[in-house]
Amino acid sequence: MSRPADPGAAKAPHDQEAPASAPPTHTGGRTKDPAHTGGRAEPPTRSGGRAELPALSDGPAEPPAHSDGRADAVLTVEGLDVTIGGRLRAVRGAGFTLARGEAVGLVGESGSGKTLTCRSVLGVLPPGVDVTSGSITLGGADGTEPATELTGLSRARWNAVRGRRVGAVFQDPASYLNPSVTVGRQLSEQLRVGLGLSRGQARERAVELFAAVGLHRPAELYHQYPHELSGGMLQRVLIAVAVSCEPELLIADEATTALDVVIQAEILELLQKLRAERGLALLLVTHDLAVVAESCDRVIVMYAGEIVEDGPTAQVLASPAHPYTEALLRVASLGDWGRRDLDIIPGRPPETGAELPGCRFADRCAHATESCVEGPIALYDLTEGRRARCLRPAPPHGDATARPEPVPEGAPA
Repeated sequence: MSRPADPGAAKAPHDQEAPASAPPTHTGGRTKDPAHTGGRAEPPTRSGGRAELPALSDGPAEPPAHSDGRADAVLTVEGLDVTIGGRLRAVRGAGFTLARGEAVGLVGESGSGKTLTCRSVLGVLPPGVDVTSGSITLGGADGTEPATELTGLSRARWNAVRGRRVGAVFQDPASYLNPSVTVGRQLSEQLRVGLGLSRGQARERAVELFAAVGLHRPAELYHQYPHELSGGMLQRVLIAVAVSCEPELLIADEATTALDVVIQAEILELLQKLRAERGLALLLVTHDLAVVAESCDRVIVMYAGEIVEDGPTAQVLASPAHPYTEALLRVASLGDWGRRDLDIIPGRPPETGAELPGCRFADRCAHATESCVEGPIALYDLTEGRRARCLRPAPPHGDATARPEPVPEGAPA
């Protein structure tokens, strides 16, 4: 019997990622644990700009576990830690939500943790890589599907989730299709297993899905083998497989990276179309900020295993708060940055799992001070819907490179 295409099967990730600890907030010269101030840290401000936050004097606090608590959340990730070999923490305290119909971009350099984060959601981590703490909850908010905790699921339970409630599209579609079975038969088998359709029903539905993802002459294509199709056509086939069982969530991990610019734009347009038509939540994992700018409502920026900034895409890209996000924009030559010479980020990220006392970006940051390396840095609320893991975040508007000078602890507001 042929094996159907499995949009959840995964190879070893090309991305190695790892917990963020929340420092206390500063209130009138005394420190207070964020757990006693509404659960989320907020940096103090002073007239004329944002103040530098006080460094920790004690040991690390608990890793921040963020959830917006939105009633329409399809996916809620809280305090996610992923460990390699039982000792190297590659994802550190990641937390975010996705709402029904929302597109969120997860960006960062190779090694940032973005791929391990998304593959934790899919339950397809490679051998020796494990979720060691945190929670990943799928659905349940709107009552259409039961809330399911994905961490620690058995293989049988995963088979009831992956492909049915969560679909996935990866960078190399040929690796996820059986070369000896026609693409139509592979999609049909997915429909028979996932939806319980008869052979005839599955074939009819497969042809409809091929047409829905923009494949021409779908009835003829049904009988073709993967090697007879171009890369762009194969990606459309895999997208058809991924959405065939009407999932709540679609994860696209570098799904357009290997395609030329024209085909890439077509695939992104297709993903947007399917999201609008089906109410899908879309998690788009990429290193390309231009893709995020075109396709995503919100963006989450990861560096060395931690989320360092998140917020509405237009706001983050127009006025980045974290120095790493600024650097990514310089590299990408996006928007206003396009008038500057193409730049590269100096230095190297820390080794996967390296334990550092403070900011993991400090060695590469032109704005770092001694307090940045003295203790763990929280993911601070900046404005409504925006957070940054930085003691000296840039002002929400204006020149992101014009940072205020450090303010001594206890200085008058």
